[in-house]
Amino acid sequence: MKQNPGGNDRFRQVVVALSAVIAVVGSFIGSGAAGGTQIQNASNGALGADSTLIAPYGPAFSIWSVIYLGLVAYAVWQFLPAQIEQTRHRLLGYPIAASLILNAVWILSIQFDLLWLSVPVIVVLLAVLAGIFVLLLRNRPTSTLDAIITDGTMGLYLGWVCVATAANVSAVLVAAGFQGFGLSPTIWAVVVLAVATVVGIALAMYGRGRLSPATSLCWGLVWVAVARLTGELLSTPTAVAALIGAALVLIVTVVVRLRIGASTESTLSRLGG
Repeated sequence: MKQNPGGNDRFRQVVVALSAVIAVVGSFIGSGAAGGTQIQNASNGALGADSTLIAPYGPAFSIWSVIYLGLVAYAVWQFLPAQIEQTRHRLLGYPIAASLILNAVWILSIQFDLLWLSVPVIVVLLAVLAGIFVLLLRNRPTSTLDAIITDGTMGLYLGWVCVATAANVSAVLVAAGFQGFGLSPTIWAVVVLAVATVVGIALAMYGRGRLSPATSLCWGLVWVAVARLTGELLSTPTAVAALIGAALVLIVTVVVRLRIGASTESTLSRLGG
């Protein structure tokens, strides 16, 4: 449904654009390029690749470059006249802006050694991204380019933050001296990875086989496995659990996508399409 653009739309667009700028600046600080400390070295290395069994190997974080590129592209895309009139962008604008601000706040919490604060921030960020995912499913893209820029970017964002949340919570618990109630760190790692796998499968099923969240979530799980097989903190069971989780999420996503595609073709055939 289309509506005439007005002042409120322009304000929303500016808010999204400014939020994207803030997020990009935050990413530079988090990378250490703007005088800050690299995320993996901040907070006494609590989020480093060998800090916990759930921590991904360093190269995993390169996915942020793709996500930020997509977020900047969205900030520009939503300014175009054709997008101003789209109800989906009116609904998505402020939640996306909130996710960008939360991402910057998360980086700053790590930079200022407020590791405890990073957990509620990233949990809220994950909730916001989940809400955006629901909005995307309820409001279909108007073009292939819209699907790539909007749905693709936010899907990657959501999938990666699922892994990042697990790693973040684990890091805070370890830093706080959590003893695991008598269970070994390996058992806890496998349990956490199992939960991440279930979340990935749920996203695949609810999202009708959306590829972008599955891609980034599997990317994170694979790099967790790499870290446990090649880093200083070795754990073969954790690596195996991460790889199995990635495989299951990918398989379920593809199967759901193929079944929906086959069902759509069958429906069109019955209708003479």
